[in-house]
Amino acid sequence: MPKMGESVIEATIIKWAKNEGDKVKADETLVEIATDKVDSEIPSPSDGVLVKKLCKEGDVIPVGKPIAIISSEVGAAVDISTNTPAPEVKKQPTHPVNTPTKTVQHSEPVSRFSSSGKFYSPLVRSIAKKEGIAVLELEGIQGSGKAGRVTKNDILSYLPARQKNGTSYAATKTYTEQPVQQRIINGPAKSISIGPNDEIIEMDRMRRLIADHMVMSKQTSPHVTSYVEADVTNLVLWREKVKSSFEKREGEKITFTPIFIEAVVNAIKELPMVNVSVDGTRIIRHRDINIGMAVALPTGNLIVPVIRNADQKNLLGLTKSVNDLANRARKNKLLPDDTQGGTFTITNVGSFGNVMGTPIINQPQVAILATGIIKKKPVVLETPQGDVIAIRHMMYLSLSYDHRVVDGALGGNFVKKVANNLEAFNPQRDI
Repeated sequence: MPKMGESVIEATIIKWAKNEGDKVKADETLVEIATDKVDSEIPSPSDGVLVKKLCKEGDVIPVGKPIAIISSEVGAAVDISTNTPAPEVKKQPTHPVNTPTKTVQHSEPVSRFSSSGKFYSPLVRSIAKKEGIAVLELEGIQGSGKAGRVTKNDILSYLPARQKNGTSYAATKTYTEQPVQQRIINGPAKSISIGPNDEIIEMDRMRRLIADHMVMSKQTSPHVTSYVEADVTNLVLWREKVKSSFEKREGEKITFTPIFIEAVVNAIKELPMVNVSVDGTRIIRHRDINIGMAVALPTGNLIVPVIRNADQKNLLGLTKSVNDLANRARKNKLLPDDTQGGTFTITNVGSFGNVMGTPIINQPQVAILATGIIKKKPVVLETPQGDVIAIRHMMYLSLSYDHRVVDGALGGNFVKKVANNLEAFNPQRDI
């Protein structure tokens, strides 16, 4: 299992592209794997024959563990019985949609994944076992880690209050365990009538992750959305003027996205309290400006690769980064680190012909900007000779923000600042 990024310690085997006995070529896809963010294709390191698969589809394999044996010589006999033991694997938990619910007592040991999909580290599970904290009680602890995970500090901070009360919530309660798709995505389990002409479509892994993340975000942050309309005529005319020569020179297209990112970066420099995260009662202000951009995939799913240190790139650099990440996302070639560390996200709902949207915050960020479709509209302009009606290229910007730390004044001023930056775009600019 190759190293897929600094933050990745394991990956799940999704699908083997080759069977035992098949010939493989160097750099030919051997197996598809998945981390908690992206799916990736792992190529064969050399020409040869796939002699033995050491893992099954669905197994979770630590980085550095062997997953297959490839003979470097076609037809060579390889003894795999003693020299290469199969790695220890962990089965990925499954949650069938239609399984009956069951009652779980408070004494049930804490597993690696709870019924709500939360991950608990070995250290947290060890502390919970020692202190007699059952799964329901652990579910109620507010996690400060990534995606709401309960950390060592969270559970240690919880213990004094628990001991003071003299009893635990879980000690007097039982709860009904429900499949993760119903419990997280749909809320309480409901009886759904399925007709003879209805089609049942099982969510794929990425869609389940997206659904879980969206519900978690709405439960975490009180969302507020502010809107502003921007006159982007100058940048539209500029792009029309330069797009042909840019494509001939660089071999790729220039879109509106890098221009939007540049406008957001400049707004963040003036109003940095939008570039923050919340850790309990602490506000973490990020010095780096890492912009995530939502990319729609051919499968219908969504992924958010990140342009790191976007404030250190000029418009050409942003264009190159946007095109590279978008292309690799659509071809399923992103690396796990490509989706990590974002501090602010942009989503272009205008690409689907939408006027505006109310996006959900990409946790642990506190704000996300949606850019609507650019349309020609009659607009009243003030001139030295008086007001006139002119045809202009207009668009709506909508900013959703976490009202725990971003008030209406800051959120409204920020989205207006982005609009002002777009309206002030220099139509004589070089790139």
